[in-house]
Amino acid sequence: MKAIALLALSTLLSTTYAETIHAVTETTLYSYLKEGQVAGPATELLKLNLQRAGLTDYNIHLYPWARSYEIAQNRANVLIYPIVRTPSREKRFKWIGELIKTQYHFYKLKARKEIIVNNLSDAKRYTIGVIRNDVRQDYLQQQNFTRLTISAQREDNFKQLINKQIDIIPLIDKDAEALCQQLAFDCAKLERIYTLNGISNGLYIALSKSTPDPLVEKMRSAFEQLKAEGLVKKIIEKNQ
Repeated sequence: MKAIALLALSTLLSTTYAETIHAVTETTLYSYLKEGQVAGPATELLKLNLQRAGLTDYNIHLYPWARSYEIAQNRANVLIYPIVRTPSREKRFKWIGELIKTQYHFYKLKARKEIIVNNLSDAKRYTIGVIRNDVRQDYLQQQNFTRLTISAQREDNFKQLINKQIDIIPLIDKDAEALCQQLAFDCAKLERIYTLNGISNGLYIALSKSTPDPLVEKMRSAFEQLKAEGLVKKIIEKNQ
């Protein structure tokens, strides 16, 4: 009977590993579409991580953040990246490894002299653009911000800022530069006005919570190997 049980467990694990791994992401500095394929340094690293883990049956899709986040919370064998690791998300995912440290800041149009933010409470007077289900929306709502304009894509937020439909957006510096380039906007017209230390954390690769632990450990072990070899830093920062 014990032998039968062990055989059944072995069969179950083999079946689990045979299932396709679905990776989901959004358009960021580290993940984006290029010639019809999901690319970017985080995507390159993810593929290498999967290869090192011996996992070859996978696909990668780029969606608006809210959809990627929903998929990763409700299905097994789903990788999500890059995702900010926060206390509220800690138990929702199985974390693989940190890609890079992040620092969020409030930005405004430099010409908007009337917008003054010396502390977090000051910012509550203004309309702030955020991405649906993004860590910035979560954090600001936890801090009792009510004047939030929620969009599906970061480009929509940035356009609203340019058109003065919103007053402030929270961004990583590199994302601000990338959006300026993407939308042909002069970054000199932007001004960084406040640092959001409360949500500054690392960007990670994570697996959905219902993903079997053996698969998670394969990914973690492979990631640690890449990190020890200096490849995580090299790949993520090469386009900086």
